Amino acid sequence: MSNRLPILFIFITVVIDAMGIGLILPVMPDLIQELNGGTIGTAAVWGGILATAFAIMQFGFGPTIGNLSDRFGRRPVLLVSLLVMGLDYLVMAVAGTIWLLLAGRIVGGITAATHSTASAYVADISKPEEKAANFGLIGAAFGVGFVLGPLIGAVLAQYGTRAPFFGAAALAFANLAFGYFVLPETVTDRIRRAFEWKRANPLGAFRHVGALPGLRRMMLMMFLYGVAFFVYPAVWAYFGHERFGWGPGMIGLSLAAYGISMAVVQAALIRPVLARIGERNAVIVGLWIEVVGFLVLGFISNGTVALIFTVLSALGSIAGPALQSIMSRTAHDNQQGELQGTLAAINAIAVIVAPLLMTQIFWYFTSGGPHFYMPGAPFILSAGLTLVCIWLFQTSEVAKARA
Repeated sequence: MSNRLPILFIFITVVIDAMGIGLILPVMPDLIQELNGGTIGTAAVWGGILATAFAIMQFGFGPTIGNLSDRFGRRPVLLVSLLVMGLDYLVMAVAGTIWLLLAGRIVGGITAATHSTASAYVADISKPEEKAANFGLIGAAFGVGFVLGPLIGAVLAQYGTRAPFFGAAALAFANLAFGYFVLPETVTDRIRRAFEWKRANPLGAFRHVGALPGLRRMMLMMFLYGVAFFVYPAVWAYFGHERFGWGPGMIGLSLAAYGISMAVVQAALIRPVLARIGERNAVIVGLWIEVVGFLVLGFISNGTVALIFTVLSALGSIAGPALQSIMSRTAHDNQQGELQGTLAAINAIAVIVAPLLMTQIFWYFTSGGPHFYMPGAPFILSAGLTLVCIWLFQTSEVAKARA
């Protein structure tokens, strides 16, 4: 079978993962207030709790699922996850309490841990020199999902706060059927590795992957960058509502604008950029663009200008695939699932920290207390964290070897 259909399935899977987030983001402030009451500030805090529960499950199960895919194959892991994901969205669609919604986010975090398996599949079928560009396709798929998700979510929101969940479930089931017929297995006996619990838990995975030359510092960098980047899904809906008076429709459109920009960058621009400046410089340039974008959003008060800089800051997304490629080349063929699972776990830790941290900062600087009013404070923090990432990367052994 041609690789085109399997790659299309992987692309759609990541799109659906991103759409699942984007579909529900426009309705989350209203849905949380509908279920739990309170102000927009308290809704943001609950949004942080839901996102953190999701991330805790990703952290706990990311290495486990990555190791399972190294042993049993990518195909069964991806297909089963889509089945459970679709059922989970149906449960959240009928949730009558905030606690059932929380339970749905917990299960959803486990199913979303298969993002690492999708990345491992791409690593399996890519030549070393193709990995950065192909990881860019995964990033582009995430961007496409952020384009379609908020747009569809904003449209479906007109039919109620539950409609986007039904839409996400339908997409998961449709892709499950597609993958069942087109996805071949890539894990062969040559690269198959026995499943070991001591390596399938986060701490064991960190220890084994961290033993690879120069990756400890890179893993710390990935964590800090994840915390900084997650400011967008953590507070964007609440930030846009508070700072610019945006409703669900405008929040959806603004997220779509960012997604379009990120998809264009990672699908069309990353290959020529890598060919011209190389992976190391792509990481550095991308991170500096992120710093500028965060600082502008931290201080801006004009919604139109914020949209422009949100689009421009998407250029910084060239850093992620380049960094992922650098790390992937350090791991052996039979460790790709383990490495991607570990990276997913690191990202999950960041997502555990980021929603609570960013939403609490947002609440603190918008709650009308004795401190000054600054809704953009979370973005200023993200700029500082990204500066630390630049220092960590430039002083790492792996980056120096690429110089």
